[in-house]
Amino acid sequence: MENQHDKDSAHGSAWERSIIEKLAFAALAEQKRSRHWSAFFKVLLFLYLFILAGVTLYPQFEAEISTGEGHAAVINIIGMIAEDQQANAEAIVDSLRKAVQNPNTKGIILYANSPGGSPVHSSLIYDEIKKIKTEHAKLPIYAVVADICTSGCYYAVSASDKIFVSPASLLGSIGVLMDGFGFVDTMKKIGVERRLMTAGEHKALLDPFSPSKDSEREYMQTLLNQVHQQFIAAVKAGRGDRLKETPELFSGLVWTGESGIKLGLADDFGSQDSVAEKLIGVKKRMDYTRQERLLDRLAGRLGTAFAGVLANFAASPLN
Repeated sequence: MENQHDKDSAHGSAWERSIIEKLAFAALAEQKRSRHWSAFFKVLLFLYLFILAGVTLYPQFEAEISTGEGHAAVINIIGMIAEDQQANAEAIVDSLRKAVQNPNTKGIILYANSPGGSPVHSSLIYDEIKKIKTEHAKLPIYAVVADICTSGCYYAVSASDKIFVSPASLLGSIGVLMDGFGFVDTMKKIGVERRLMTAGEHKALLDPFSPSKDSEREYMQTLLNQVHQQFIAAVKAGRGDRLKETPELFSGLVWTGESGIKLGLADDFGSQDSVAEKLIGVKKRMDYTRQERLLDRLAGRLGTAFAGVLANFAASPLN
């Protein structure tokens, strides 16, 4: 009996030692995994701080490399001109001011490839160009049109000293547009009743689900005509006696670069290279277009990646 008891005791002790050893190894493994994750997050934090410091110092680096020889400052007006687009008044005006502030800027080239957009943003760009020409009369501002420069884009660049195009470029469209839809008849056909309540006689102005009113259409047409006249006045002030006014010039028609030169909407054929070298007198061009900040892009991507790592870490079982 004693031998059996001793055997049972020995077996129990061995089992307990085995459990303790497994727990000890598990604890060590857990500590090892914790150290690995701790090292990983430290490296990630270091990379984030390194990138943050680099982006913070980037404007200084950009300013340093832009203080060398004389150059032409290029500012892109590409895509729709609107608040939520890269070609918005704030960004372009800021780019213009930075170009002017650099003493080595010998001229500004507005590289235009836009169908237009907001008349407000276009007029703000136009006004800034006129202001620069008044305050810095010796600093030339030229526009170079790529594929298209119509409507609000042409409004903006008409303030420049000269406009250069390619023969097949499209420019003009000096007009104002407002569009919409009406669903009144459709609603009647499918048996939908419009129940609209307003406080103010014209609060539901041109509501697409209600019958249109002649008085409201006339009112909106008056507003469009006013904006159109502002557009025409700006183009005339910018282009002066170079314009060959015809009955169709301000009708909203689009012209090729070749026709635009004949009408005085543009001055000559030219590219960024030819304008920089022949008119501004420099070979070097520097892009002053304000871009989306690198920090914003990296912060968004790094934040997403970091959140994904945390989510995977929380969801994964520890083996």
